[in-house]
Amino acid sequence: MFENLSEKLDGALRTLKGKDRITEINVATTVKEIRKALLNADVNYNVAKSITENIREEALGQKILIAVEPGQMLVKIVHDQLTQLMGGEQKGIQLTSNPSVILMSGLQGSGKTTFSGKLANHLKAQNKEVLLVACDLYRPAAIDQLKVLGEQIGVEVYAEPENKNAVQVAKNALAYAKEQKKQIVVVDTAGRLAIDEQMMTEITEVKKAINPDEILFVVDAMTGQDAVNIAKAFNDQLDFTGVVLTKLDGDTRGGAALSIRSVVEKPIKFVGTGEKMDAMDIFYPDRMASRILGMGDVVSLVEKAQQVFDEKEAERINKKIRQNQFNFEDFYSQLQQIKKMGNLKDLVGMIPGMGKMIKDVDLDDDAFVPIEAVIQSMTKKERENPDLLLGGTSSGSRRKRIAKGSGTSVQQVNNLIKQFSEMKKMMKKMNKMQGGKQKLGKMFK
Repeated sequence: MFENLSEKLDGALRTLKGKDRITEINVATTVKEIRKALLNADVNYNVAKSITENIREEALGQKILIAVEPGQMLVKIVHDQLTQLMGGEQKGIQLTSNPSVILMSGLQGSGKTTFSGKLANHLKAQNKEVLLVACDLYRPAAIDQLKVLGEQIGVEVYAEPENKNAVQVAKNALAYAKEQKKQIVVVDTAGRLAIDEQMMTEITEVKKAINPDEILFVVDAMTGQDAVNIAKAFNDQLDFTGVVLTKLDGDTRGGAALSIRSVVEKPIKFVGTGEKMDAMDIFYPDRMASRILGMGDVVSLVEKAQQVFDEKEAERINKKIRQNQFNFEDFYSQLQQIKKMGNLKDLVGMIPGMGKMIKDVDLDDDAFVPIEAVIQSMTKKERENPDLLLGGTSSGSRRKRIAKGSGTSVQQVNNLIKQFSEMKKMMKKMNKMQGGKQKLGKMFK
């Protein structure tokens, strides 16, 4: 979502490239471009004005170290200011009661119900006993949607389809949660297409009835500057504890994410990055600032990998690589692990410097489909013994059969086999290097 802003900020900071010192003139030019970039991204005018003034004052007050260029120094200043703008440090959810209650709020269409499922899935992964509660009694099929999500992630859903009193449903659900010894209760509430008195009165009454530990305001990041105004109206009424930004994978300018924290003075706690139940992230202001400035986010990338990669599997793969026995079965297994980590373009963008390189490249989750089809069209013997496809009298006919079975061309099959062969050669060379085994071991763990 921040591609356009990242590009414009990069252009603004480039004005100091090659300069040997910071002056009022070159800082003024750079700051002016930064402000234009922020406003173009739909950042609140007062917020953009405040942050750029802070950047200007700090830049002019800096003593430039001999080893640090002015451009590098300003990048650090901008990074620090963006981090502060989005909250400074990560704020987790507070779960102190038994059971702890999380109340979801927001307009209809913001993604409350879907995010309720994602949050329940996230908490379940931490070995928590979670109960989802259907308190959206107005939107058609809202209860059914939550039940489908609950079934998908293996979390119980409490609903009273015939009861049209949201306050009573919430009370009954809390009593049921205590009886069933649930640790966390996530309450999905009704939204409207716009803020109205009936909606606000109902959710305020639900809040009083169940006394939640957390009230999360869910807002669609694609709403733009209106998201900030809506958040302020909800906060004045509910005094919510945190913000959830959904649809960060969409084509949006990102101004809401940069403005909302300053305007409502409440932390952004989570972000939604897709429709799948695992497509959500904890919000880290410093990591987001790094991504906006094209510096990548290696920490988040490693954390995602740790969530899906099993240590025993990593050791097994590492052993096969050391023995030069890595085959298509192993390669296919690794592809499945990578797919679990999330959107491919987002993952590549977390690698420092790669964001700019892939901004015009069409990388989607279907990128692995032809590769998977080719591997699945191989016989078990071929997957386990890649040499059968690398040469010999029968390799040509084998490749033709695989192409036909996978719906790809012989050239595509040849390219995959060639790339796999080159990868194995590289692994073999690394094994022969001094300390290669140890290096490979660390890398794959």
